[in-house]
Amino acid sequence: MLLHTFQDPVCGSAHCALTPYWSQKLGKCDFIANAASTRGGIINIHLDEQNQRVLLQGKAVTVMEGCLLV
Repeated sequence: MLLHTFQDPVCGSAHCALTPYWSQKLGKCDFIANAASTRGGIINIHLDEQNQRVLLQGKAVTVMEGCLLV
């Protein structure tokens, strides 16, 4: 039985997916997002429309390192 689930407190992939929508809806490219989970965090978001990229900035910690052989 798991007593705690270890999950990403701030989901960058969700913010990347939602940023183009909110950018179009609100007419701006820069946002500050608050992930309101127990271990939440603040993310500075910029939509680079020219290069079709979403840039995220915030605090992070390394929880795992590894190597992937393809």
